[in-house]
Amino acid sequence: MTPEPLVLSGGTVFDGLGSPGTVADVVVENGAVRAIEPAGSHRPTGVRVIDCDGLYVAPGFVDAHSHSDMVPLMDQPQPFKLLQGVTTEIAGNCGFSFAPLTDESAAVVRAMYAELACGVDVGAGSFAEFLDQVEKSGPTNHLAYLVGHHTLRVTANGAGDELRPGAVDEMCRLAAEAFEAGAVGFSTGLIYPPGCFADQAEVMRIARVAGAYGRTYATHMRDEGRFVEDAIDEAVAIARAGGIRLQISHCKAAGKAAHGKGAALLERLEQARLAGVDVMGDQYPYLAGGTVMLALLPNDAVAGGAHAMVARLGDPAERERLRTQAALGRPADGMWANTEPSKILVTTHRDASVVGRTVAEAAGSAGDADPFDTLCELLIADPGAMIVLEMMAEPDVRAIMASPLVGIGSDNGPPIGMQHPRTYGCFPRLFGTYVREEQVLTWPEAIRKASSLIARQFGLAGRGVLLPGAHADVTVFDPATIGHGGSYVEPDVPTEGIRTVLLDGRVVVDDGVFTGERAGRVLRA
Repeated sequence: MTPEPLVLSGGTVFDGLGSPGTVADVVVENGAVRAIEPAGSHRPTGVRVIDCDGLYVAPGFVDAHSHSDMVPLMDQPQPFKLLQGVTTEIAGNCGFSFAPLTDESAAVVRAMYAELACGVDVGAGSFAEFLDQVEKSGPTNHLAYLVGHHTLRVTANGAGDELRPGAVDEMCRLAAEAFEAGAVGFSTGLIYPPGCFADQAEVMRIARVAGAYGRTYATHMRDEGRFVEDAIDEAVAIARAGGIRLQISHCKAAGKAAHGKGAALLERLEQARLAGVDVMGDQYPYLAGGTVMLALLPNDAVAGGAHAMVARLGDPAERERLRTQAALGRPADGMWANTEPSKILVTTHRDASVVGRTVAEAAGSAGDADPFDTLCELLIADPGAMIVLEMMAEPDVRAIMASPLVGIGSDNGPPIGMQHPRTYGCFPRLFGTYVREEQVLTWPEAIRKASSLIARQFGLAGRGVLLPGAHADVTVFDPATIGHGGSYVEPDVPTEGIRTVLLDGRVVVDDGVFTGERAGRVLRA
């Protein structure tokens, strides 16, 4: 059904390209922006007029880094992104996608990454079948999907660290099928199993396939701390090998030993662009990250999948070996040395009594147990447990945020239980805290980072801009009130200031309230 024509009247309109806002009317017809005209000049009869006086009218925000892959398959519509002003998400990040899968590889994904599945059963299927399933279910907002390197690897090779003969050829074949089906690119998570076992040459092979389709490479790099420069160099080399755009996921300088390296990260990005690689990044505006608990362990702890990890952690000699290795803090040694037990908050676990407590607190409640032993016991009890951990310094966050090369990506988890507050309020927090209050960014630049910068990087034509002829994905917000008060222990508080959201011209948030309509689409390349 064609959405009703409407006029967004008298707001300050931003084009998403970094230009200053101008007071104007936005005329929307047949799901597209028909015109942007001087305020008050367009008053057709029989057309809904939404008064935007005193409000900002912007392109719908585009979330560069989402883990909402399975959200559309949940029973009820989930408006947690629309209520942030987000109209499009890029899913399939950090190497995690939920296709292509066989029965065998689906079982591996269920055991290790069940939390990301949103309580939905993970089954076998091709990438095309997965996209069809999402589309049929009806997304609440638009989604574009990357195919994950983990998924390609576990399907072609199993969960082990060593490559089987022909496994890389099979990965490339599966990647090509995903690109044919509409994947906008591929992603890696080179600190997580099984992607952490891949060398640069393996990922380059997939990059060359992506290059043939003109797709994008998004990476959770091999290191985001002391060795971040080396990790960026690897990512740039992979993108260069395929001649493709590069998206550095959740840019940060993680861990005390890396604090101050935000400038070095940005310098590497600038050097790569000057050398001809189309590289951008994304960032969430917080000092803490969130991930699977097993990421705290060395890579070889998780070789072979969840059952193999549990067996290793239960072996006293293996546990001591892993304790020694984890303390070294090298890229293959996990994230344990990059933070402190008192800064690791358990957000999801089968034992509800530990949720909302730090590893240090859990160790204390177990009779002052050693924190690393407590970590191992928590993983034995639930290999798919999730955490939030504080790793960043505010000066690095601000320096990275101020770069014109870095857009916005929430890195959200599923909208279930105690998630990182970025799941529920990343974009309002950016605008309320870092634009209005701290003035790290101007309004036009922040809107550009949240819209056109990301849409362009993933080839989303006609989105991320508010210009005549563009898709009418639009967010109207109050600059005086936009924000989010969620905390790490109480993340899912309501956002403030988001007034109206359009998806292809259809009103899906009306005066701050979700209409209940699943009006999103799967955006295929």
